[in-house]
Amino acid sequence: MKWKLTLRFLRSVMTIVVIVGIVNAILFLSLFFIKVNNNNFGTEEASAETFSRTFSQYVELHAGKPVVNEEGLNKLQEMSAWVQFLNNHGQQVAAFYTPGELQTAYSPIEIVQMYKYKELDASTTVFISKAQNFSYFLGIKNPKIGRYVMTYDYAKIFKDVNVFLSIFLIIDVLIVIIIGFLFGKKLTAPLHTLIEGIHQLRERRFKKMPTPKGVYEDVFRNMNELSEKLDRHEEERKHLDKMREEWISNVSHDMKTPLASIQGYAEFINDSATDLTAQELQEYTSIIKSKSMYMKDLLDDLNLTMRLRNHQLSLQFEEVNLVQFLREMTIELLNDPTFGERQIEFEANVVKAVHKVDKKLLKRALLNFIYNALVHNDENVVVKIRVETINPHTQITISDNGQGIPAKDLEQVFERYYRGTNTTSKHGTGLGMAIARDIIWAHEGKLDLTSVENTGTTITILL
Repeated sequence: MKWKLTLRFLRSVMTIVVIVGIVNAILFLSLFFIKVNNNNFGTEEASAETFSRTFSQYVELHAGKPVVNEEGLNKLQEMSAWVQFLNNHGQQVAAFYTPGELQTAYSPIEIVQMYKYKELDASTTVFISKAQNFSYFLGIKNPKIGRYVMTYDYAKIFKDVNVFLSIFLIIDVLIVIIIGFLFGKKLTAPLHTLIEGIHQLRERRFKKMPTPKGVYEDVFRNMNELSEKLDRHEEERKHLDKMREEWISNVSHDMKTPLASIQGYAEFINDSATDLTAQELQEYTSIIKSKSMYMKDLLDDLNLTMRLRNHQLSLQFEEVNLVQFLREMTIELLNDPTFGERQIEFEANVVKAVHKVDKKLLKRALLNFIYNALVHNDENVVVKIRVETINPHTQITISDNGQGIPAKDLEQVFERYYRGTNTTSKHGTGLGMAIARDIIWAHEGKLDLTSVENTGTTITILL
């Protein structure tokens, strides 16, 4: 995978560079031939070649001889130039600003040499043209101006261009391979590490990767954050699996105990039916009934918690005055022989707080919280139930001054498979707090639990 990424990037770089190289070569050759053909690197109006070719516009005939008008003479002075007119025999017929050493008659070969080579001096360039049926030499004294005659063979030029392009392409390809390999290796090395990291995540090995500087820094940082989250989730999953196994073991034990009682008493009644008194028979059947009801409640709890968690339970909402509802529930608790002697206090700062709730489910949730406060503390515990209005919400607070919950258990109190480490009673199913929380959530309420060991626990419900 590492080499595939490197080669893929290398091919891309090579393609781009080769295309750019070819375009540059074509552009270079095009410009080169244009310059050669024009032999002109300035504007058309300002070049010496153009001036010499168009000088005829300043030439007039007087008495059959060429004469330069005033504008032409001014141009000659501006250009530091001179002009010499010749007839068909190469003899001078007129001259303006010519140097003293200039010839006055030329043979054909001398005319060619004058034009092709600098026969006068090194700083003067001579151009030749025609005006009014006369030929003329126009010399410009300027060391910056030059004219070069090029002789070339098209076949040789084509061959040289091919060689040049071949060398150009070979050098470019070598450069691209070297730079592309080094750059591609540097660029794809983090990708290889990243792919290895993803492979480790797939294998559930959550190892933190070193974060490189550069374009991949954010990618590696996010990958490390993802790895940490998955690691935490994996630990939580293992912990929940362990809790689930413990919970199943507890539920199995809770199921086996009443089943053993039911089976034992049923067999005893079956074997000794004729010897049992009516009172004994009633006592044994009551025990069987009690154990059966416990098993039914346990199964109902299992069903309820699953339906609440999966949002499959339809709530029966009705308008309820929560102040009156909680007051009556407190009175019922005090009238219950089990809790009649316990200290349960009710407070309210309002007379009426009406909400649409499912009375049956909300009562069960609140009783679960209250029962936990009563059952898991000693008989001297004080449980306070308070209702107050915090517009537009109603807040219900259930607090006690009992032994509290250890800090390590607070985050798991509402888990379905959890029983606190300070719980002395083993008769519960481990579903009560989870069911209560899910009921509050089903009412779109908020739930908060705070507890301090040896000080007490406070549960706050906001509806």
